[in-house]
Amino acid sequence: MSKTVSIIDDEASVRDAVAMLLETHGLSVACYEGADAFLAAPFAAGCIVSDVRMPEISGLDLLRRLQSEGDPRPVVLMTGHGDVELAVQAIKLGAFDFVEKPFSNERLIASVDEALVASESSLKERLERDDLKSRFAGLSDRQRDTMQLLIRGLSNKEIGQQLGISPRTVEIHRTWVMTKMSARSIADLVRMAMALGIE
Repeated sequence: MSKTVSIIDDEASVRDAVAMLLETHGLSVACYEGADAFLAAPFAAGCIVSDVRMPEISGLDLLRRLQSEGDPRPVVLMTGHGDVELAVQAIKLGAFDFVEKPFSNERLIASVDEALVASESSLKERLERDDLKSRFAGLSDRQRDTMQLLIRGLSNKEIGQQLGISPRTVEIHRTWVMTKMSARSIADLVRMAMALGIE
């Protein structure tokens, strides 16, 4: 899958300079003059390089929004102000890196290269989680109930008592749960439930 570095900066000169630097390094780039324009654009796998101080939506606000939407792309933030407090806040919010302007070309390229490597695993995780969610959504209500009791370690007999059905019926639901979730074992099912946030 081709990866794009999305550059967001309200200063055209900075945008152009960063784009040229990264293109010279053989990377594919897309430029946006603000977070609104970026958010309105189609999703492009890769990473994001954004200025921190922008009108309307700041880099930190953009970061918060992307985090809340579960966007898997790492964000490298740039600032022209030697603002340590802002850097700490950005990292706590989940920024991948923080680069101060004026930055050395090597520093920015190294950060973007690392972010692109990280984006591969985070995108893979997101696709796996989406796949898991769709498998879970394919279970019937009774199968979900069975799954929740299975991951709590209950036997077929105990599940049957809880749900008011026979152990044989539980066995059928259990088989369907394991098949639909593509779980090889109960341990596998427990890991899936944890990834889905089910307890």
